[in-house]
Amino acid sequence: MSKAKHLLRLIRRTNDCCPMHSQTYGLSNSHVRKEYALEMACSSIRYGPGVTEEVGMDFENMGAKKVAVITDKNLAVLPPVIKAVEALERAGVQFELFDNVRVEPTDSSFKECIEFARRLNPDAFLAVGGGSVIDTAKAANLYNAYPEADFLDFVNAPVGRGLPVTRTLSPLIAVPTTAGTGSETTGVSVFDYEPLKAKTGIANRAIRPTLGIVDPENILTMPERVTAYSGFDVLCHAIESYTALPYTDRPGPAPTNPKFRPAYQGSNPLSDVWSRHACFITAKYFKRAVKDPEDYEARQNMHLASAMAGVGFGNAGVHLCHGLSYSISGLNRNYRADNYPSEKLIPHGLSVCITAPAVFAATADSSPDRHAEIAELLGGKPVRKEDAGKALPDVLREYLHDLDVPDGLGALGYSDDDIPGLVAGALPQKRVLCISPIDATAEPIAEIYANSMKNY
Repeated sequence: MSKAKHLLRLIRRTNDCCPMHSQTYGLSNSHVRKEYALEMACSSIRYGPGVTEEVGMDFENMGAKKVAVITDKNLAVLPPVIKAVEALERAGVQFELFDNVRVEPTDSSFKECIEFARRLNPDAFLAVGGGSVIDTAKAANLYNAYPEADFLDFVNAPVGRGLPVTRTLSPLIAVPTTAGTGSETTGVSVFDYEPLKAKTGIANRAIRPTLGIVDPENILTMPERVTAYSGFDVLCHAIESYTALPYTDRPGPAPTNPKFRPAYQGSNPLSDVWSRHACFITAKYFKRAVKDPEDYEARQNMHLASAMAGVGFGNAGVHLCHGLSYSISGLNRNYRADNYPSEKLIPHGLSVCITAPAVFAATADSSPDRHAEIAELLGGKPVRKEDAGKALPDVLREYLHDLDVPDGLGALGYSDDDIPGLVAGALPQKRVLCISPIDATAEPIAEIYANSMKNY
């Protein structure tokens, strides 16, 4: 660890304190009203085997005349898209297909879909795919409503301008084909910003889908690695939102107008219900869903867990696992994951879960009762809250090992020499770092990366 400690000292010299964890933007605490309210926003959800076949009637019922169907090239010839398109045809709804979504989208791939939408100018959108597809459709819908907007206008600060969304967007129906992102429930759209080689996104309640169609038939052919990494995304969504900084402790003053209240508010009583239950379902069905592709009950329940965790984190937020994941995927040199496109790629769920043991070891003291509760749910054994800092990381390592996740950042091609670059990519992720339950500045972030080089 001596080399890692030396790196920490180097980083400390250039560390800018996260403004979200420092002063209240120059205002005296005695004159600042802290956050006092929370808001629950969620897409409508329809769940059931075969409900994809109802989407044509949905668009007919809303009077849609021209629908933009967004998907990727692999899915375009598979049953979920075929069923959705056939439903549109039966209902007599006109549509045009865009099938060039990129897995782990970039600003460039977003812009391509935005141009398609602006050219077509549809009155509704249908997204059929995983989080990449749904996030791309959210961006296309947003910028189609703002044809004059610059791309960075709505991208989260500090990368973009983070402007509020004040116009009404077109209806968007999302049909998820993975059990992971929960994107069908949230107002968040994530992409790789190529100029900085880091992930960022758009976060605004206005972009959440009108309706999420959660059809368990659509995930029956999900490959084994996709099932594993999307399942870890579900798990981290749930744990991070449950252990996030409480909404009343969120740094800074309360918003001056409700429209400025962030989507990621911090842990709160409403999100807690969804996040905790998502952990319960994941504990029961996750390993089964990965190990047996024919276990319909397990896959069906993980699809539900994904939506439930989406409701939880869509209103509470995520913190360090996700905040640190973006530079892990963005700075990838040569890692290629099985069951994913042949290009070099660290799947989102893998980049998130690889630091989970170190993250929750670091955050355990912030809410030992909550960490112990999750460790007990996942491990099936009683855990004392004073043991939470060891118990939860240990049970997460067990899940990672049992589900064949590579052994830490080292197995993805990183070393201690990469820590400064990883930290530099993580620090701009203020929308998630601001609700971290611990100090989210360069030194603790670097220590988490160092402790994640090897997990087993």
